[in-house]
Amino acid sequence: MTVFNHTGVSHTVFYFVGIPGLEDQHVWISIPFFISYVIALLGNSLLIFIILTKRSLHEPMYLFLCMLSGADLVLSTCTVPQALAIFWFNAREISLDRCITQLFFTHSTFISRSGVLLVMAFDRYIAICYPLRYTTILTQTLIGKIGVTIFLRSYGTIFPIIFLLKRLSFCKSNIFPTTVCEHIAVAKFSCDDIRVNFWYGFFVLLSTVTLDVVLIFVSYMLILCAVFLIPSRDARHKTLNTCGSHACVIILFYGPGIFSAFTPRFAHHILPHVHILLANVCILAPTMLNPIIYGIKTKQIRDQVSQVLCQKKI
Repeated sequence: MTVFNHTGVSHTVFYFVGIPGLEDQHVWISIPFFISYVIALLGNSLLIFIILTKRSLHEPMYLFLCMLSGADLVLSTCTVPQALAIFWFNAREISLDRCITQLFFTHSTFISRSGVLLVMAFDRYIAICYPLRYTTILTQTLIGKIGVTIFLRSYGTIFPIIFLLKRLSFCKSNIFPTTVCEHIAVAKFSCDDIRVNFWYGFFVLLSTVTLDVVLIFVSYMLILCAVFLIPSRDARHKTLNTCGSHACVIILFYGPGIFSAFTPRFAHHILPHVHILLANVCILAPTMLNPIIYGIKTKQIRDQVSQVLCQKKI
């Protein structure tokens, strides 16, 4: 593999390392990757099928969950097959255009996912604080508009990154110490001034994911205030239990996700393989566990899954 690294050369082909420092363990690392991906595909596909085909689940909470599962399918499919190709077939090469396409869909889907989690928090707030007006507020028309807004926000904010990267010349290196393309990681290969890339990426992070986290926190504070005003202890427990699945998914998504997003910008002392593994975990874990969490904790979905599986056996 020939790598040119001198001034005047702008790379159009890049190469992935995989997990730096653990190259000899790639085959073993691929096993949990593959299992997690298969579970994510089957679980989210089953969840989408059940929600779309069962009219009893055509409620706001389940329609938002369907959007979340769709985002999970796109996010995992944009990243995991590339990692498995590196681990199994040593397929390390990627063109610049394909790299930009991959990061466009991974970043935008990540923001979409964050937006869906925000509207799911809003859904729980309306259901708990305004139960009598729940169905009149969250109509299917409004849900459709919310879905379109999430889509436009996520893809609209990431779209300028395509042009911010295409304007650069990449002459420093063409070796990715990772398994997936990422905006700032690509920009750092440039010999040009990348301050616009850095600050625009930071603006996108603050105006989408960080803002979503703040609004979700506010929603749950309002929910908790309403719950603690309920006189019955059993009623309080039952009401909080309806938020349990969503709270688990929020922690699972934002915890490693925000850490992974900030570390390449500000934390340079973290070992490379730790950051790469964490970045993959923040994609794999939520996409795999979300359908399991909702399947276990949501009775309506659990009953419908059991019904579908029993019909197939018969």
